[in-house]
Amino acid sequence: MDTQSYKTVSLNKETVNKEWVVIDATDLALGRLAARVALVLRGKTKPGFTPNVDCGDNVIVVNAEKVALGGKKMTDRVYTRYTGYPGGQRFTTPKEILEKRPTELIRRAVKGMLPKNRLGSKILGNLHIYAGPEHPHQAQNPKAIKLNEI
Repeated sequence: MDTQSYKTVSLNKETVNKEWVVIDATDLALGRLAARVALVLRGKTKPGFTPNVDCGDNVIVVNAEKVALGGKKMTDRVYTRYTGYPGGQRFTTPKEILEKRPTELIRRAVKGMLPKNRLGSKILGNLHIYAGPEHPHQAQNPKAIKLNEI
């Protein structure tokens, strides 16, 4: 048996083939969308996945303001943050976040599904979210994919 054909492929940043993909978030569940986007960003959909390298694709999410949350999650779910000062605990709901910054809701959901280290921060930089249907990345010739194709 030839053992040369069974070598494990380990990618590095020079050998990674990064592509651009577009996902339309219209009427998609926030958690399901974020989970699939995190898979593509991380590179787990590629055969040469390497856990310590940014080998995922660049993802463009359009129509972020039309993302769906089931039930009463839009008003009953509460996001908590702390300013660092005494009495500085702040609470917001997804409805308030969508009114002020529609892209922030998807960014928070995807960030929670990525590794909590320097690589996770670097991978999050490959995510581009836009509230409307237009995006400035036409020159990269992004490939449109559907959520169930991932």
